[in-house]
Amino acid sequence: MKKSFPLILVYAALCVLTFWACAPRAVHLDDRSLEARAKEIHDRILSVDTHCDTPGAMTRANWDIGDRHEPGKPGSGLIDLPRMKEGRLDALFFGVFTGQGELTPQGYAKVRDRAVQMLDAIDKMCRTHPDLIVKATTPAEAYRIKREGKLTAFVGMENGYPIGEDLSLVETFAKRGVRYLTLCHSADNQICGSSTDRRAPGAKGLSDFGRKVVAECNRLGVLVDVSHMSDKSFYDCLQASKAPIFASHSCCRALCDNPRNLSDDMIKALAKDGGVIQMCFLSAYLKAPKPNPEREAALKELEAKYGPRRQIQQNIKDEAQRAKVQQEFQAVLQKYPDDRASVKDVVDHIEHVINLVGVDYIGIGTDFDGGGGVSGCGDVSEMFHVTMELLRRGHSEKDIAKIWGGNIMRVLQKAIDVAAKA
Repeated sequence: MKKSFPLILVYAALCVLTFWACAPRAVHLDDRSLEARAKEIHDRILSVDTHCDTPGAMTRANWDIGDRHEPGKPGSGLIDLPRMKEGRLDALFFGVFTGQGELTPQGYAKVRDRAVQMLDAIDKMCRTHPDLIVKATTPAEAYRIKREGKLTAFVGMENGYPIGEDLSLVETFAKRGVRYLTLCHSADNQICGSSTDRRAPGAKGLSDFGRKVVAECNRLGVLVDVSHMSDKSFYDCLQASKAPIFASHSCCRALCDNPRNLSDDMIKALAKDGGVIQMCFLSAYLKAPKPNPEREAALKELEAKYGPRRQIQQNIKDEAQRAKVQQEFQAVLQKYPDDRASVKDVVDHIEHVINLVGVDYIGIGTDFDGGGGVSGCGDVSEMFHVTMELLRRGHSEKDIAKIWGGNIMRVLQKAIDVAAKA
């Protein structure tokens, strides 16, 4: 025993040295130097945001995503193509979002029309601005488009509600370019249970029809997105899917106890399956919000009058009336500002995932124009600020490349490969 003791000490010392050598170490540079370095890195890597709700605005006749809209002004939104360039964001999954309605033939038909309207708007964007942005469905296309100096438009569908009970529509939407399907939104639907359904939170899992939807996504190379799902639905999907699943815009429950977030056990299961969690920039998912009763009361009053804020676009057809309603909501938000999370909070969540399962299972999905936006990264023009914070904390360019795009492109390619073998 005495002879082996020094060897144990040597081994322990080597382990400590290895950990010290591999662990990120803070970088002490001024902001100007950090910004320059961040932008240089973005020039070399593919940066991807896996979720925004901008297509809702793109259906408006008087709003062109090819124009630069001044941040913070009413109607500007958080994303346009010039600001994507400014923020050094290369690729964006444009989310075809539809709110949850009645599970009836009439409800399915109505929401399907809205989904098609947004898909048409995405195609129109690419036709109107071919020198700025090109639609893609594979990682290889995205990397090629990056080399050509253009932006990439991927398509995701947030909420499987528009599929109704017609399984063939999964293929119909896939042919329109949809590369991931968020199976539900804020309430249970025909596919699975939601994490925020107030009637029976978390009780419902994947339905029999939902299992067929997952299998069809696997057959078509469409990623299954578990954001918004109940925990039971999450584990059901993990078991049912032959390809890795992913969360397009979710955070860590261990740091912010919100049912929309993934627990450590869920993140471990996701990583073991080869999937990835894409960090959301929505303050309520990043840190526990401070009580703001005046804001909540004012918003509740407006929603009682006009319906849910996120469904204004589909519920109010008259453009002038819709603009007036949106201004009323915006006035409340400005009068009673929420307790905003920051870029540091975002990176805290990113680092939690890295410490839990490694750097290969984390990415970025802002939820811009759907509630996302934090102090220091309030719109797409400030995206490189996340890279600055990662650099400030000592993360390498190799790891930053994985976080920004490498991981999600690996998972998307795996889904395509699984489909090719089906």
